[in-house]
Amino acid sequence: MINKQPVQIWIDADACPVVIKDILFKAADRTQTKTTLVANHALYLPPSCYLSFIQVGAGFDVADNEIVKRLNPGDLVITSDIPLADEVITKGGLALSPRGELFSAGNIKSKLSMRDFMDVIRSSGVQTGGPSPLSQADRQAFANHLDRWFNQNKD
Repeated sequence: MINKQPVQIWIDADACPVVIKDILFKAADRTQTKTTLVANHALYLPPSCYLSFIQVGAGFDVADNEIVKRLNPGDLVITSDIPLADEVITKGGLALSPRGELFSAGNIKSKLSMRDFMDVIRSSGVQTGGPSPLSQADRQAFANHLDRWFNQNKD
């Protein structure tokens, strides 16, 4: 008999919007799903036996590396970081952005290429602007993908 470890949620918490964290906190309790935030600075967590926090040292990709190291196939990672999403998918996990964009094996390589292209543009001095504010549609898309993931991972 195979002892399958229950799936869990990992949050790249340094840049995750508060409203998305709140959705995740409520969902973790409602579904009794272990949810771990990883960041390089202290964070507030509401009291819950399903929420945990790992504080990592400062440095480039330290939180990302910690998530990838602990991730199991089938786990969900919440991140806007496209290289992290690529590593998650390679390791058999799923990656969802706080804007509700589901990263997959079918779209991650093109997203990496576009990210790299935009880095080249920015490094040449072109102002590209930042992301738009998180909209209600973004929050709804996020919640919908999260619900689908929970439904697919019921015991």
